[in-house]
Amino acid sequence: MSLAGKVALVTGSSKGIGAAVAKNLAAQGASVVINFSSSRSAAEELVSTLPNPSTHLLLQGDVSSVPVCQQLVADTVAHYGRLDILVLNAGWMPTTDLGATTEAVFDRCYNTNVKAPFFLAQAAAKHLPDGDGRIVFFSTSLTAANILTPAHTLYVSTKGAVEQMVRGVSKDLGRRGIAVNCVSPGPTRTNMFLSGKPDHVVEMFAGLSPVGRIGEPEEVAAVVGFLCQKDAAWTMGQNIRVNGGIV
Repeated sequence: MSLAGKVALVTGSSKGIGAAVAKNLAAQGASVVINFSSSRSAAEELVSTLPNPSTHLLLQGDVSSVPVCQQLVADTVAHYGRLDILVLNAGWMPTTDLGATTEAVFDRCYNTNVKAPFFLAQAAAKHLPDGDGRIVFFSTSLTAANILTPAHTLYVSTKGAVEQMVRGVSKDLGRRGIAVNCVSPGPTRTNMFLSGKPDHVVEMFAGLSPVGRIGEPEEVAAVVGFLCQKDAAWTMGQNIRVNGGIV
């Protein structure tokens, strides 16, 4: 129970990797704010499975809006009186190549994947405790993988921005002893990854790892869980690729 008494805000946490992160942090004793955009039923079901369900909070909000980002932090602090951990899991992955990308798709992708984590970190920083606060950003192993396809150009460009953001914010907040890091999953068994992929494509991705499989959300969540612990205080400004050796 290394996170007992801590409060963690996890964006996009009603399903997939975000839900696994919420479960990991709750199992360590943290009170978790489950943020979701539209999947209320999934969020409610998730909370019912967590230890001490009444200690956790559901907050709906589309993080592509800066006022919503600020409100999520304000509501968290108003409810608990504190905020110790921010996990920036929410993201959007369009699959359009250069020619098919519209301005609307571009703006939504950057608003969700770049603007949101930046301004959430800005809002949360005012409340995170010196010497003990934690921020975990999310990127993707595709930023360093040769398996990048043209359809993921826009998405990967946003995550490249996130990785550079981590470098700067970690030095900024590191002056207060707040550890800021990034986790970059590889192919992971989530609805977002599996959607539209026939079995042979999933098997192809599995074959890229020496282990011969894709990752599980819980394996990514375990790394996030470590970065939020007191023992991770000396891990700052790192991008940890959780991808089974694919990259």
